[in-house]
Order: sequence, then structure tokens, then C-alpha cells
Amino acid sequence: MRTWFLCKVKYAKENEEGLLKNISEQYLVDAVSFTEAEAIIYDRLGSQIRGDFQVTSLSKSNIVDVFFFEDADIWYKCKVSYLVSDGESGKEKKVTQYMIVTASDVKEAYDRIQESLSNMLVSFRVPDIVESPIVEVFPYEKDELAEQLPEGNFKPLSEVQETED
Repeated sequence: MRTWFLCKVKYAKENEEGLLKNISEQYLVDAVSFTEAEAIIYDRLGSQIRGDFQVTSLSKSNIVDVFFFEDADIWYKCKVSYLVSDGESGKEKKVTQYMIVTASDVKEAYDRIQESLSNMLVSFRVPDIVESPIVEVFPYEKDELAEQLPEGNFKPLSEVQETED
């Protein structure tokens, strides 16, 4: 299961009149720890933001899934509720999860979340959709880790374990 971190970044941005104005933006990062999330933010934003910037806040997010569509750039936070049965007691329990999706308006966000979750085995409701202040999402990318490894005689762990048995 992914862990999403909400990162708030503060920096000076040039407006239309050419004046610098301090702004604060939110980013969502998929990482395994706070340290990794902060490192990803500094790595990704270092090339996008001219000048200095500062991570002012870093917290675990309650978002469980992200649905990205290339034709829109506004992120909407969707509250999704469904009922699950407890295997031991047989009682139904209401589960609420939050997901974000890109869309051009609330109706499109609703349609896209319905489409994205259409393969769920339980029926669900979407009682709330709000525009999110998140500017950009940085999902985990496997290739980045491979590029950072030094050259060497690396083998997958499964191959090493097979030879030891």
C-alpha cells in the first residue's frame, strides 16, 4: 500500500508586474518515509523553481489512491464510502477513503472516480468532492532507484536465495 505525503512549499514567484511575491503551494509525494518525501520534493522542485524554496510542512496524507488524466490539471479530492462485512461478527462496517482525480470540473471528477472504481466488488457512494489545493503529484518511479545504483554485480534477491537453498 502506498503512503502519500502532503508537502507544503514556500518560495518567491514573479507575478505579471515583475514583482516577487511569496507563495505557498502543496504537493503530494509517494514515499516510504518523511525523509524520502522531502528528498523527492527538493529533487523535483529544484529544477522547476528558480531561486530558493523551503519545505514548510510535511505530513502523511489520508489519500489512498490517485487517478491522473492528462487532459486536466485541477486535482479534486473525492470522499468515497462503502460498507464491508466483518468476517467474524458478520456486522457491516462503513469505510471511508479519500482519493484524488484530475478533472476540469466537479461533474467530470465524479464521472472519472465512478469510472476508475467501476471494478470494485462492493457498491460505493461519493458523498463529497472538493477542489484540492494540490499543485502536482509525484508518484513513486522505479527507474529512478535503478539509475542511482552504482555499477556492480547485482543480482535479484530471489536468485541469491535460490543458490543458497
